[in-house]
Amino acid sequence: MEENTKLAQPVIDSKIPEGPVAEKWTNYKAHQKLVNPANKRKLDIIVVGTGLAGASAASTLAEMGFNVLNFCIQDSPRRAHSIAAQGGINAAKNYQNDGDSVYRLFYDTVKGGDYRAREANVYRLAEVSNNIIDQCVEQGVPFAREYGGMLDNRSFGGAQVSRTFYAKGQTGQQLLLGAYSSLNRQIQMGKVKSYNRYEMHDVVLIDGRARGIIAKNLVTGKFERFAAHAVVIATGGYGNAYFLSTNAMACNCSAAVACYRKGAYFANPAYVQIHPTCIPRHGDKQSKLTLMSESLRNDGRIWVPKKLEDAKAIQTGTKKGSDIPEEERDYYLERRYPAFGNLVPRDVASRAAKERCDKGFGVNNTGQAVFLDFSEAINRLGIDVVRQRYGNLFDMYEEITDVNPGELANTINGENYYNPMMIFPAIHYTMGGIWVDYELQTTIPGLFAIGECNFSDHGANRLGASALMQGLADGYFVLPYTIQNYLADQTIWPHLSTDLPEFAEAEKNVNAEIDRLMNIGGKRSVDSIHKELGHIMWEYVGMGRTAEGLKEGLKKLKEVRKEFEKELFIPGDKEGMNVELDKAIRLYDFITMGELIAYDALHREESCGGHFREEHQTEEGEAKRDDEHFFYVGAWEYQNNDETAPVLNKEPLEYEIIKVQTRNYKN
Repeated sequence: MEENTKLAQPVIDSKIPEGPVAEKWTNYKAHQKLVNPANKRKLDIIVVGTGLAGASAASTLAEMGFNVLNFCIQDSPRRAHSIAAQGGINAAKNYQNDGDSVYRLFYDTVKGGDYRAREANVYRLAEVSNNIIDQCVEQGVPFAREYGGMLDNRSFGGAQVSRTFYAKGQTGQQLLLGAYSSLNRQIQMGKVKSYNRYEMHDVVLIDGRARGIIAKNLVTGKFERFAAHAVVIATGGYGNAYFLSTNAMACNCSAAVACYRKGAYFANPAYVQIHPTCIPRHGDKQSKLTLMSESLRNDGRIWVPKKLEDAKAIQTGTKKGSDIPEEERDYYLERRYPAFGNLVPRDVASRAAKERCDKGFGVNNTGQAVFLDFSEAINRLGIDVVRQRYGNLFDMYEEITDVNPGELANTINGENYYNPMMIFPAIHYTMGGIWVDYELQTTIPGLFAIGECNFSDHGANRLGASALMQGLADGYFVLPYTIQNYLADQTIWPHLSTDLPEFAEAEKNVNAEIDRLMNIGGKRSVDSIHKELGHIMWEYVGMGRTAEGLKEGLKKLKEVRKEFEKELFIPGDKEGMNVELDKAIRLYDFITMGELIAYDALHREESCGGHFREEHQTEEGEAKRDDEHFFYVGAWEYQNNDETAPVLNKEPLEYEIIKVQTRNYKN
């Protein structure tokens, strides 16, 4: 038996099933291993995270009969970063009869991701998307409906069909409430044990397998040990490495980085998404940028002045956007991408905004903003119809900026002009993450990663409304099947004791790290160092990257690490609740993550999706891929300490049914 528990070093094996892409998932499920109901009762699964992926996985696994330990960083599973997703969730229902299909959703996702995703994974995602809508309707999610009672949907960036389902208020919030209703039922039934205000600090490996975690009780400050037959991390992305992002404040990458340090490969970290419709920053004190729904781009037209002098006048406050007549406006997305116009994917829209602002045409006092204007839509449809579609977003914008986008501001030559919104791109979603195979298992046996935490089915960029789709697909319809392949023979293992030496060693190490941080005794706050990190990340590892800039960025990141080690100040002590201590631990991991993004961006000598190397662009300024040399997933392997550069492993991408070509949104 001892021999069977020892495993060879993990290799890059994606475990993609044989056969045609459209049949892989069906065939996989037909031949997967099963766990009988009596044995499910003997098996424990740790699920870390209670966002869309974590909550849906925990509730579904419990419904199947497994015992679930679910860890939540908040005081209850009631919110997650997905709460900010106002726009919607994709599914290929073809309700609008505009030609949508599973294949179309699959193709748009692969194309939007600039051909850097696995075909098999993306096809499965598109395939189960329809199930998600049905599941959520049954949970009571109040999706928008047309007059006749049918579910309504709309178009989103990167697609020419209407496939995005949306709910009153904020879609993400409503989907979370649906998942939480299922989760709370399982908590009430005793099948899920909910550990609120806990944060995972390490994964415990026994005989090469993930068998538990060390988690910190954020109220008492104590570390606690938890054992299980498998561990699932669903802890989101690493966007807050940039400090100023759209992410919720507690979003962090510490659980993923802990897994990375224990041997889980980290894949494609350079693929970071910049969201085009964020409210611009308004000073240095900010720690979060407000995300505006991409749905605004259905009717809102994006523009800057044609004349540089008009832009300068707006920047100095002597002119407003509503003072610029139609013929003097440059609707640059419609000009550059006639077929898609304002609905080009996020990476394309974001870089186009940066290009205009870099040329001096920005429209706020920083010069870092463009207009999003609803005048044409209001004149065409009337303010009541437009407010019905976007009223909550108009109200939110007014609340923050004191400008009402639905208010008549000027009339020029008989044409009505309304107050435009101002938007600018910001860090939003991360497509990179812990490497997983087709079964969502990492390179550590028994350790699974789902949702934004894994390296994703999106590729190098994410289409709008696809993050919610992936989180719920993984949790409701993929992991519950694939984890059984692993667990089927795990009933031979008894419930492991947390007194084993591996648990003791892991707890000792995390305690030692806490003591080390508390003893630095410098003079700088966590936030001041984090802001410095964010500035370096945005300047050198942001929207436009160069080899020279990335090398300089890596140098500066290493300096930030030294500054952290020398000057960090944490008030209070390690006992009890210490928010600054918790932030310091996460910051240390953000620095490691920042370096990892830079290493990946430096090695990938091409531009694709959310990764844009200025040396690799077409004459028209578009991303220029190098499929001959970079048609693979870059999976980075940790080398025993944070100072040593990681080692790159490559998983070749193999396409069977899609022709890989240059993305085109012009015609």
